[in-house]
This record gives sequence, C-alpha cells and structure tokens, in this order.
Amino acid sequence: MQPEGNHPVPQTASSAEIDQLVALYNAGRFAELENRARLLVEQFPNLGPGWKLLGGALKMQGKNALPAFKRAAELLPDDADAHFDLGVAQKNFGLLNDAASSYLRAIQIKSDHAEAYFNLGNLLIELGQVDKAVASYRRALQIRPDYADAYSSLGNVQKDLGKTEEAVASHRRAVALQPGDPRAHYNLGNALAALGQPDEAVANYRLALQVKPDFAEAHNQLGIALIQLGQLDDALASYRRALELKPEFADAHNNLGMLFKQLGQYDTAAASYRRAVELKPDFAEAHGNLGDALQELGQHDDARTSHRRALQLNYVFAENQNKFGTALQERGQLEGALAHFRRAVQLKPDYARAHNNLGAVLMQLKQFDNAEASLQHALQLNPDSAWINLNLAYLFLALGQYAKAWPKYEARYDPSIAGRLSIPPDLPFPQWQGESLAGKSILIWPEQGMGDEIQFARYVPLLKERGASRITLVCKPPLKALLETLDGVDVVVARSEAASLPHHDYWVFPMSLPLYFSTTIGTIPATLPYLKVPLERLNLWRNRLPAASPKVGLVWKGNAAHKNDANRSLPNLAALAALWSVPGVTFVSLQKGNGEDEAAMPPANQPIIHLGSEISDFADTAAIVAQLDLVICVDTAIAHLAGALNKPCWVLLPAIATDWRWLPEQADSLWYPGVVRLFRQKKKDDWPATIGDVTQALKNWVDARGNTA
Repeated sequence: MQPEGNHPVPQTASSAEIDQLVALYNAGRFAELENRARLLVEQFPNLGPGWKLLGGALKMQGKNALPAFKRAAELLPDDADAHFDLGVAQKNFGLLNDAASSYLRAIQIKSDHAEAYFNLGNLLIELGQVDKAVASYRRALQIRPDYADAYSSLGNVQKDLGKTEEAVASHRRAVALQPGDPRAHYNLGNALAALGQPDEAVANYRLALQVKPDFAEAHNQLGIALIQLGQLDDALASYRRALELKPEFADAHNNLGMLFKQLGQYDTAAASYRRAVELKPDFAEAHGNLGDALQELGQHDDARTSHRRALQLNYVFAENQNKFGTALQERGQLEGALAHFRRAVQLKPDYARAHNNLGAVLMQLKQFDNAEASLQHALQLNPDSAWINLNLAYLFLALGQYAKAWPKYEARYDPSIAGRLSIPPDLPFPQWQGESLAGKSILIWPEQGMGDEIQFARYVPLLKERGASRITLVCKPPLKALLETLDGVDVVVARSEAASLPHHDYWVFPMSLPLYFSTTIGTIPATLPYLKVPLERLNLWRNRLPAASPKVGLVWKGNAAHKNDANRSLPNLAALAALWSVPGVTFVSLQKGNGEDEAAMPPANQPIIHLGSEISDFADTAAIVAQLDLVICVDTAIAHLAGALNKPCWVLLPAIATDWRWLPEQADSLWYPGVVRLFRQKKKDDWPATIGDVTQALKNWVDARGNTA
C-alpha cells in the first residue's frame, strides 16, 4: 500500500496519448502536434513514437525534421517507416549516401516497402547508378502494381537510356492509373516525342494543359512537338504562353530563338538567345545557338566569342564541340575543326554525328585511311544514317572504289539530307532499279549540277543497247539544245516544260546509272566525243572567233552557290596574269555569270576576247569550245563540256575538298581519257604555284605545236 499523496511516476506515455497525437497528424493540425509532441519527448526522451510524430509535424511545416527523425530511428531500430522517414530527411539535406543506407535499412526490415524502393530508385539516379535504379523501380512495381509514380520514374529513365518504346509503355501505364494527373500526360508526351510520334505527343501535352493550364513546361514541350509537325504559328503561341506564365524560363527563350532561326529571323533569334543566357549564364546550348545566329548575321567575331563561351561553360559537352567544329569546317579551318571533332568523340565515344563529321574533315584533308575508319565507326553506331552512307560513298568514289561507292551513293536523295540536290520527281511510274529494258520506255530525271548532267549523259546510248524503246531526257533548259545531239535519246525536254510528260515504264536519275551498269574504274564508258555541236551554232560563232591559233578558252570562276566554290574558284581574272607571258596565244573568255564583268573590262596588259555575255546556252558554249584549241578552267561544268566534245582541257583543282571524280593523285581523267589534264593546287589558297605550272605547260604546248607545224 502506497503512502497517501505519493503517486507512481509514469515511465512512458500511454497509448491514448500517442493516439491523440496521431489524430492531430491525420487532421493536419501540425503546429499543435509539434507543441504537444515536444512536451511529450521532453517528458519521455526515449519515446520513439513521440520523436517520429514530432519529425512528421516539422516536415509538414517545412521545418528541419532531420534531428527528430534521426532520434526516432535510433529508438525504433526495427521500425521500417522510421528509417524511411529518416532517409527522406537526409535526402532533403543532400546526404545522399546516408539516405540510401536508411532506405536499404527500411527494406531490410520490411521487404515489401514499395515507397522505400521507389525513393531508393530516385536516389540512385542522382548517384549515377542507373541500372540499380531501374531494378529498384521494378521491385516497387512488383510490390505495388498500381504505383503510378514508379511507372513515371521508370519511364523517364527508359527514355533517357534511349529505350523509347519501353518508356512509352511505362508512361501509358502511369496515365491509365492516374488519368487526371497532368504530369503523367506530360511525361507520356515527352516519351512519344522521343519515339518520333509528335501527333500523339501533342495530344498528351494538350490533355496535361486541360488539367493544369498554367503548366509552363507543358506549353514549352508542346511548342517543340508542334514544330516537328510544321505548325510553326501554333508553336510560337505555345512558347509565348510558356513565357507569359514563367518569364524567366530560359529553356523557352532558347526554343523560341530556334523557331525564329528556322523562320530566318536571325536578329529576333539572337535576341531570344541573349535573354536565355542572361537568365541562365551557364546555359551552354543557348550560347552555342547565339553563336550560330550571329554567324548567320555576319557577326563572325561575336559568333566565335559565343561559341567559345559555350565550350568554356561546358567543355565536356560533346555536342558543343561538334557544333564549334562544324562552324570552323564551314570557314575552311579544317585543322581547328579536326581538333574539336576529335574532342567530341573522346567525350562521347558513341556520338555518331561527330564521328561522321570527323571522317568528312579527314577526307577533305586527304587522310583517307583515317577517314574511312571514322566513317565506318559512325556507321556501326547509326547504320541507317543517310549522311554517313553518303560520306562513305564520297570516300569510295574519291578512291576509285566504285563497286562499294555506287550503292551508298543512292543515299544522296534520301529526304533526311538537308539541302539535297537530287530530289525524286512525283511521277506515276516507278524508279528504275536495273530491271530489263527490252521494249520499255525510260525517263531520265535531272539532278545536281549541269556538269553532272553532261558527264552522265554518256550512259544514254547504253540504255538503248539494253533495249529501251523510248528514252526521254529531262534536263535544265540551258542544256536542251546540246543534249539533243546525244546518240540514243528520243526526246529531250527542258525541266521547265516537264509538267505534261507522257507515261513511261520507268524513271531514273542519271547518277544512278553507273550503279545499274556496274561501272568500275576499268569499265567507265569513255568513248569520246559523245556530244556534238548543232551545225547552225557552229556557223553562228565562227565569225566571232579570230582565225589565228592557238586559241585558248578561259573560265576562272564557278557557280558561287556551290558549297566548295570558295576553294575551287580563282579570286579574279588577274590570278591568271602569268598566262599572258606565253607569246602567240589568243585568249577567249567563256566566263558566264559570276566573274563575267571582269572579262568585259580586263586589267591592263591582259587582252582577252570576251564572249561570255553573248552566250545564251550550252550549245553556244559548245560551238565556241569546238573552235578553240584548248580550254583552261577551274572545276566547273565547262570541263565536262570540253571533255564530252573531245576538246583538250586543263582543269585547275583545289587542295581542299577536291571533287571525287578526279581521284586523289591522277594527272589525267579516266572519264575523259587523253583529253582532260589535271593541275592540282598543292596547298590551300596557293593558286600562284598552280598557275605557274599551267603557264609552263602552256609554253611547252605552244612550242610543241610550233615544232609540228
């Protein structure tokens, strides 16, 4: 019996007191719960449930709950939820490894703790342990098949790993479980966009926005998908809405800039990129894009500064290395481009585009073995890339490995080739793939440059030999009268008049014919001449030319739009001044278009007969060339015209990006044997040395003519 007034001191809180605290938590009365729980743990410092409830109250109010949860876990070593709560708090404080240990402890105690597996998966992603994260998400889903958030996180990882079909499946499951969750639709939209299904992606972004109209990120991603569908006005509206909701959304400013760039509004694009980098100074991609826009605006110094800034910010960003390399390559700075492409593939060994660009530059630098190694590696990484296959075709063509080249050269008209010059026609009959032509009609559709049409016209008689009953040759208008002299052709139609062509059995590109005739170095059809000059044109031009010989035609510039024109064309007519030192030669200008004005007013001591301005088409040019003794030209269509007419022609070739058809070291041409002679530039921009070689050759040629006269 206890003495009166001497009551026993309780050693722990009653279950009723704990139940009262739990009721406060469930009612959301967290401030009151915090006060009550503090009093309780002060009275009972070893009360694990009290510390656990105090931690919950603090967490729900955004306060530091880590000490309370840590004490709870110490006092409740076998309580899985206590360790789980501790893991959440540790994660919030950046204690990632400690958090991982706490989640693992929760799982050890309770093997079916789906939330612990899910949180552990999220944590493992941050720690870079992706495979383990995927396994953790999958385990959470085994325990809880209706765990929508786990499906969403798993889908995001699958998308990042390039497993887009699996990602779409995971996100579809998340949407099915939570059809009203805007983020579930948003994630599914992202996965569908990555899978190349922008239509369905747009639908899911719109569903997300129906639920959450102020979802700025969804507006931004919707804009990206709309651009893929070509709906540029709607994309513009989406980006603007994203920025209304979130004015400091740097990614949206960057995307808006890319849209303006696509519209050719480079000033506006640059302004958007500038805003993006103001908001996010370490935004490497936006700095790189700003550099691109400034380059288009001709602000090359500022463009280089922006590109360098992108690299400084994120030097290990392989895409920026590749982008800067491309910019240098376009300016002809091949060694600099080479260094950046090498860095890109070092940083990202599976970066097919950079391997492809590296191979292309090595090819331009005539490092053919290394170029092939890079291109073959790129092809292993991306076997379906038209660009890689096309670059390999150019390499094999340049090396004369035609059997390997022609099949890959068919990639030139793939729709993915930006700026392609070979565009399949919309005709109601099939493309010829080498089938029998006996009794069949075939139409040849033009592609690429006029020199290409002239060079490959040689295959028309071979089509006739294969039994073609009717051959129609469509060509660019300036070639029509000339190509009508071709043996085997039945009808020649100018491209501008091709709207009402009659039905044929097949159509074919001229540059596909070597493939179907299995042309090799040893079997090039090179019977010359295969073109003739209409008699009336010969008579028209006969009186315009002096009777004296030798007469030498000159062409010093090609089409300025050609991608390599900066290297292949001479700077001006004056660059040929050394030729005037050869006595007894009459020079005739065949220059038409670019550079034509120089011949009209030649420099002092450079007398030249200027005919270019009077030339109306290639039949006129052919009539002049046929009455010359020699043509000296840069690598342009005139070289092919002279060769096809069996007229001696000397071609000046650039050191950079020499065209494939001239092979690497040949001094003559297998396509025009005995007629075309090649003079190669020894190093970039050093035309004087090459023209010096031509001048000496011209002296020897004139002397030889005199000795045989």
